[in-house]
Amino acid sequence: MSDEPTTFVIQRCLDALQGDAPAEPLVRALLERAVGRLRVLCAAFLHRKYPRLTQPPLNLETDELLDGVVAGLLTALQKVRPQTVRQFFALANQHMRWQLNDLARLLDNQPRAAALAESGVVAPPASSDSVLSQDACRMLGAIDGLPEEEREVFELVRIQGLTHPEAAGIVGVSVKTVQRRLNRARLLLAETLTDLKPGTRDES
Repeated sequence: MSDEPTTFVIQRCLDALQGDAPAEPLVRALLERAVGRLRVLCAAFLHRKYPRLTQPPLNLETDELLDGVVAGLLTALQKVRPQTVRQFFALANQHMRWQLNDLARLLDNQPRAAALAESGVVAPPASSDSVLSQDACRMLGAIDGLPEEEREVFELVRIQGLTHPEAAGIVGVSVKTVQRRLNRARLLLAETLTDLKPGTRDES
């Protein structure tokens, strides 16, 4: 494996994709080099924000999510041409959220298993009790509604768990810019979700 920094190699692959060379070999080379970082992002996203999906009945594992994200990117990159590392990871992040949200909704829509009276086994709690509550769905919608720059930084830091310097490296801005965008995202979310603040719902 090359000793060159991953970000540099990914950018070189993205530059090559802008040309006339066959896309598939370039896409596969790109994903092969990016897979390590993608796995870290998948693990952070899954275990920090969707831990219920790692439990029965889905038992989702990081590598399963990673496989789905890579498969989605293989298809998407035949048509979409990210020009920067920042755009590439934004696309990957989108596919992670799509897959996890789809699985969570699928789990929420499953009929609850009936309790087995003969054995005294109690039905497991509905996934909506621990995966996506109504408030959680509103929060996801509010995050999706953030301006692009603020949403990107918020997802990298608060959802995927990257440090401010790591997020700055992916986005291509200074740490102070990351902090400023993150603070603005927090303010916008606070304005949008003001009724979710403790003590505000029962005041009427």
